[in-house]
Amino acid sequence: MTARPVTLHVCLSCRTAGDDDACRAGARLHAVLGDLLNGRSDIRLSGVDCLSVCKRPVTVAFTAPDRWTYVAADAADPTEVIVAAERYAESDDGRVPWRDRPPLLKSGLVARIPPQPETR
Repeated sequence: MTARPVTLHVCLSCRTAGDDDACRAGARLHAVLGDLLNGRSDIRLSGVDCLSVCKRPVTVAFTAPDRWTYVAADAADPTEVIVAAERYAESDDGRVPWRDRPPLLKSGLVARIPPQPETR
């Protein structure tokens, strides 16, 4: 199966203990992911102002057209975030089977949101 491009959203507002407004954990994760994903076309990186999961920083979301969306928190390891995005990309409809989920999509899962139905 060929992986289809997905968008990885990273909350830039997320902060952990000791962060200040100039150096937030979400922005740092976004920068590292930007370097690691440079040149890849299968995962598109998007920084967003806030994903509203402030009690469990750092939060990311995986989205693609006609697929379920995953929102995951406690995303401290950029490599694990990329593995989660790859597993998501490999799935047919965005639903990653439990046995194939990295820890981020098990213990860090906040929500799984169904695809928006077509409107006519």
